[in-house]
Amino acid sequence: MATRSGPTAGGEATPPQPAALYLPNFCTPPVVLATVLVVELTALVVSAARADDRIGFWSDLGRASLFLLWIGLASAALLCAFRGVISRMSVARGAALALGVQLMLVWAISEITWQLAAQYFGVGSDLESQRPANHFSFVARNLIICFIVTGVALRYCYISQQWRQNVELSAQARVHALQARIRPHFLFNSMNTIAALTRSNPSRAEEAVQDLADLFRATLSDKRGQITIDEEVEIARTYERIEKLRLGERLKVEWKMDLVPKTAIVPSLMIQPLLENAIYHGIEPRPDGGTIQVNGEFAHGLVTIVVRNPVPDTAVTRDGNRIALANIRERLTLVYDERATIKAGRFDHEYIVTLRFPLVEMPS
Repeated sequence: MATRSGPTAGGEATPPQPAALYLPNFCTPPVVLATVLVVELTALVVSAARADDRIGFWSDLGRASLFLLWIGLASAALLCAFRGVISRMSVARGAALALGVQLMLVWAISEITWQLAAQYFGVGSDLESQRPANHFSFVARNLIICFIVTGVALRYCYISQQWRQNVELSAQARVHALQARIRPHFLFNSMNTIAALTRSNPSRAEEAVQDLADLFRATLSDKRGQITIDEEVEIARTYERIEKLRLGERLKVEWKMDLVPKTAIVPSLMIQPLLENAIYHGIEPRPDGGTIQVNGEFAHGLVTIVVRNPVPDTAVTRDGNRIALANIRERLTLVYDERATIKAGRFDHEYIVTLRFPLVEMPS
């Protein structure tokens, strides 16, 4: 029997991936902007809490903002520079390095601030009241505040990263469960169909075995979590060919995916489960079968995929669950956040599922 490669090659062990860096990427503008906002909020709180009548609220706020902005922006620059080093360390070592860098930075800025205040706000000057009273207490107080704030921030970042990692692992577990949930009736019916074809049409039986092997290889592979839309469609069409052996002319699928870039990246096993549900709930219960439509569009940076199937009479409607839809929704959310949407429901005599997500293409 000839062999051929499946839609997605499998069989290779997936190497263990290093743990993701739990610190935010301070090299990106959104994180720097968030740092500035946090600094300004901190300066506002500190100034309101001190309420020093000798200086005045607005003067104190400006002074605190300038001082904390030095620290905040310099911290972001240093953590951006040390990002590669911290990412190769354990959590404890990386946190210790980040904390040490912050303490050294605050000490240096505090010393510079003290020296500038001593030079320009000296004894007898009009601005003497704005100079810190004691050198040691000024520096020590700043270091203690830095230690507490940085420790809390590191802990928060670590817990947030662990929470997100748990969500991802949970979603991966659901993906694996979905991959392993090949309905027994589909496998048994496929094998029975292939057994019948071995007598009447051996060459077609051989193609069916190859299709079934390709589908299993793509479904059970852990090699990649994301594939191109072209590969995903090929997996779904392989499943369609197998089901057509059993359902014959009762099953028709119209594919209109030419408008979607073939290099668009999607989570694997996104269309095939929708096609499986459409066949199981919409086509099989109907004596005369029906037509499933799979349409794809691309506009305004968004990819839209619509799968619609006829709805059988209420008397023969099968009870089903929404495991596939819930799984696809979770994976789209993990990849695209709130930019992805999935809608499903019955409209007149059709059941329609609509997926919409941003275009992300495979790098050339």
